[in-house]
Amino acid sequence: MKNNKISLVEIKKFLKKKGLSIIKRGKINSKENDWSSLSRTILSSLFVIIFFYSLPIITEFKEERANLSRDFQNDSKSNFQKTLKGEGNKIDSKLNEEHLYEDVLEFEDLPNNTVRLSAATIEQLFKDTKYNLNDVRKEKLVKPVRLSLLPAEIKKIENTKKRKDLFIQIILPLIIKENNYIKVDRKKLFNILNKSNNSNLEKRWLNKKFKQYGVVNKDLSTLKIRMDEVPVSMAIAQAAKETGWGTSRFAQEGNALFGQWTWSGEGIKPAGAEDGTTHKVMKFVVLQASVKAYQRNLNTHSTYKRFRKARAEMRDKKEDLDSLILVEFLDKYAETGKEYVKILQQIIKQNNLADFDKAKLLPSSIELESLI
Repeated sequence: MKNNKISLVEIKKFLKKKGLSIIKRGKINSKENDWSSLSRTILSSLFVIIFFYSLPIITEFKEERANLSRDFQNDSKSNFQKTLKGEGNKIDSKLNEEHLYEDVLEFEDLPNNTVRLSAATIEQLFKDTKYNLNDVRKEKLVKPVRLSLLPAEIKKIENTKKRKDLFIQIILPLIIKENNYIKVDRKKLFNILNKSNNSNLEKRWLNKKFKQYGVVNKDLSTLKIRMDEVPVSMAIAQAAKETGWGTSRFAQEGNALFGQWTWSGEGIKPAGAEDGTTHKVMKFVVLQASVKAYQRNLNTHSTYKRFRKARAEMRDKKEDLDSLILVEFLDKYAETGKEYVKILQQIIKQNNLADFDKAKLLPSSIELESLI
């Protein structure tokens, strides 16, 4: 019987013939050993970095996929009716403020080259574009002349009617523009609610609007109540009251048309504020941002829940939004309470502001934009 064992010497001879050799344990070059160890350390570190960098992305992707695969339960109609009857206490009751003003903050990224036009220049611009309030009251059509800043000279206009008209002409297109955005969104929302199944694109849009309106638990009933217009006459009246028809320091320095308070971030400290108070009046880059923030405030804050319910009841009855009634639910907007409401109603009546509630914004044109 042949011996099948092969000696180590024979193996060495064979490998040597092939140009190879055996490396003895313990004889490895120390430099090679260091380099190998360093390589392993670098690879391990890279793996850890990539893992922790990718983890939030993977998690977000999984959440989005979960959201898209989940159908939104459309019980908004029955919940809506419960709310109107006072039974749905949970609807429109919670608010997630994390993403509430993200689209308002986008105005901060605008180029910082906005020019403040003089009152005389603006008046001439309105004449050149044939934009006057008498025509608007009759035809319900508004020229899309959108200005970013109020003129400093507005406070020097002694004629009260002239000053008021100029102020209304400046802010009217801005208010209608923001209402138009809401109208488009509201129409899209109702189209989605009337469908049994929604596309991924529609679900993404809904998720975006839930964040925008601070809706908790993806509640469609709450979104339906919050996503609605603010009557034009009411917005003009509040802007007039809060700014003294455009003459206040907050309006001139911070484009703040509605006197909204903030306890953090950019703002203007009120001159007569008591010691120890930390609130400021919110400051904006342009007037349009102030209008958007105002509408978002009324449409989301718990203080104005009664206002939103009254508005929803008018919608349910197919009625026009009546600003004289709706302002009654803004008694918490100012410290003067019911007196504040009376002043707003007086401003609306005396200046016939309801004439502008059904006004529409004409499409913009290259010729008109070149004048601005």
